[in-house]
Amino acid sequence: MNANRSLLFTALAALPLAVASATAQAQSYEMVIATQLPEDMSNNEIYPALVHFKNLVEARTDGDLEVTIFGGGQLGSEVENGSEVQGGRTLQSTIMSAGAMSSFYGDYQAVTAPFLFTSWRQAWTFFDSEWFADFMSGSVDAASMRYLGTFDDGGGFVAFTNNVRLIETLEDLEGLNIRTEENPAHVAIMRSLGASATPLPWGELITALETGLADGQFNAPVLNTTFNFDAVTDYTTLTGHVYNSAPWVVSESWYQSLPETHQQAVISSAREAIQLSHGMSGALATASWVESCERFESCYPMPDAERERMAEIARPAWQEWIVNDFGMDEARMQGLLDEVERVGQQLAEDDLRIYGQ
Repeated sequence: MNANRSLLFTALAALPLAVASATAQAQSYEMVIATQLPEDMSNNEIYPALVHFKNLVEARTDGDLEVTIFGGGQLGSEVENGSEVQGGRTLQSTIMSAGAMSSFYGDYQAVTAPFLFTSWRQAWTFFDSEWFADFMSGSVDAASMRYLGTFDDGGGFVAFTNNVRLIETLEDLEGLNIRTEENPAHVAIMRSLGASATPLPWGELITALETGLADGQFNAPVLNTTFNFDAVTDYTTLTGHVYNSAPWVVSESWYQSLPETHQQAVISSAREAIQLSHGMSGALATASWVESCERFESCYPMPDAERERMAEIARPAWQEWIVNDFGMDEARMQGLLDEVERVGQQLAEDDLRIYGQ
């Protein structure tokens, strides 16, 4: 009796290993995704969206395509991740900033235009449109990356933080030394507005503010509070002069290796994940701006009239830079700006037609 019981316990103990082995054998494909955002379900919209994507894909492929997410920059920098995705062997997908994406597919630089959007709905409608998907289709040939969609990087619209004075007018930027991403578009925008620009990688930002190498910086309010910029700067102003976006790409060679059913699962699940992220992004950004006003010494939401003053200076300077220095085709650049404006006008007309009559 005891011998039989011992054999039973041994068999039961081995059962989980047998199940795990069978599961491992059943899984045919793997998708590893890298992001710089932390693996946190509450302080950013990208990680929860990726978790939702993972659940959808694995359910829709009956576990045949396993998705693994590495957050917090565990697998390297944005550019390092992008290079790995091009090969598609060790890393199949990543989310990058606009600047990093532009180093692989230069035309993405067009969405760094200052004061490009006036509302989240306009931004979301534009980035989710067939027009923009077609605009990004060139990334397949140019970079061996397939575009899946665009997240809002920290909520999209940015706010200045600085140590010198509260920015209430265009003139208040004069003489300030602002840290920017290593993105020449942002440098051109700052210089056009009368500020100096110091491009630095993310990892050097806090030290630059602490040591006085930079007077200030701009990021979405979500990032300003999450990374405690109130500890190293005193003033914050919500200008929205840049809309930070985070394109999501997948290795084209890996994508083409999938059966059609799995390709469909990846695409449809990605589109749902993007939609899920939008609402969370807006809510987080709104809450973070309220929190900013509690934590910084002074806060100021810049009125539309003053934003338009800034836009009238920054837009022409940026257009000159992107055509003459960056080398983007002027017609292609203007086509994007025209489409953004058309989307905004269409939304306003539809709102009035549907709800205002």
